[in-house]
Amino acid sequence: MLLRLILALLLCAPAIARAQGTLSADAEARWVPFTLTAANHLRFVMTIDGVPAQALLDTGLNHSAVSRDFARRAKLTIDPQGAASGVALGGSIRVDWAATKAVSFGALSRSGGRVAVIDLPKLLASASGDADVLVGTDLFSPHALDIDFANRRFRLLPSGRMPFAGTRVPMTLQSGSGLYLTQAALGRTRIRPLLVDTGDGGALSIARGQWRAAAIKGARVTSTIAYGAGGVVDAGLTVTDAVSLGGLKTGPIELRIEADGGFSKQVRVGGRVGTGLLLRYRVLLDPGAGQMLLSPNPDAPPAPLKSTSGLLLGYDRARLRVLHVMAGSPAAKAGWKADELICQVDGQAVALTPDGGVDVRWGTDAPGRVVRLTLCDGATRTLTLANFY
Repeated sequence: MLLRLILALLLCAPAIARAQGTLSADAEARWVPFTLTAANHLRFVMTIDGVPAQALLDTGLNHSAVSRDFARRAKLTIDPQGAASGVALGGSIRVDWAATKAVSFGALSRSGGRVAVIDLPKLLASASGDADVLVGTDLFSPHALDIDFANRRFRLLPSGRMPFAGTRVPMTLQSGSGLYLTQAALGRTRIRPLLVDTGDGGALSIARGQWRAAAIKGARVTSTIAYGAGGVVDAGLTVTDAVSLGGLKTGPIELRIEADGGFSKQVRVGGRVGTGLLLRYRVLLDPGAGQMLLSPNPDAPPAPLKSTSGLLLGYDRARLRVLHVMAGSPAAKAGWKADELICQVDGQAVALTPDGGVDVRWGTDAPGRVVRLTLCDGATRTLTLANFY
């Protein structure tokens, strides 16, 4: 299994009035096409001060941010007195600020305002391409955001519109930050507030205390890691069908269980709803109208595949690097360690597929299969796949 990058990030900024974007009169027709990256990020094209930029739509970010490289290309002037800090999954990051003249995508245009300037995570380049911009809620929260995952497009609409019928789920803006908040049920326990975060490629993450309170019987939990903007975070992992949104059952999804004192506590939420769950629906996010609207996506992905190897892997120059060995897994029992390098699987060299991905389907294959893995130092090991969570 390959890991996804999570762009959970709260930027701390001096209190100033935000420049508001406006929508064109033909907003309903101004769809923005996007590609869904390997990290489940929504990637699209926008412009800042007339310079085209590759952007990621990130509802878990309260201030839009650009990379330092893009700030140089667009000739943005960084405020030497405006340095601040950001609370990120995995730690904190430095934040600078730069004024902009014009920002636009789809039906939205903004004159003036500013963007944060940050060091985008290096993993972003391999997971979601060379992204220049993370588009946060400061640009679109006054409007309704309609995401049509089936057709890979989104648009901004005036708040209060109902472009499709669906299940209504409460949604608000967090006071002070402007983050999108909702709620879900895990078994009979209500989990709230939950951050709605399209910068998180996973399905659902909750704090350990919320997991304990739900007391889901029979659940088997292993371990995983996540890469956030601030570093690596350890978490528990299970697959459950006990989650519902607005009474609508999600079906089986991956659930990450994070430490009680981590990012969720710092931003005052009980967890995060990520793109891995949202893409099961057509989604309308409209905090101004107090609602999230969900309509099942006919092209929704199947139930998540469980690892049967226990190896979480990253692609590293024609090699597979072991990033984490899942607790209780066949790999853990066989003594595998993080940072070991695999050069061949069943005698075949590790290589990128035509779409730029890596074929690691063997790691979720049927229990009982024996996989022959050749390390880059020439040693060969066998691994017998098994169910373990």
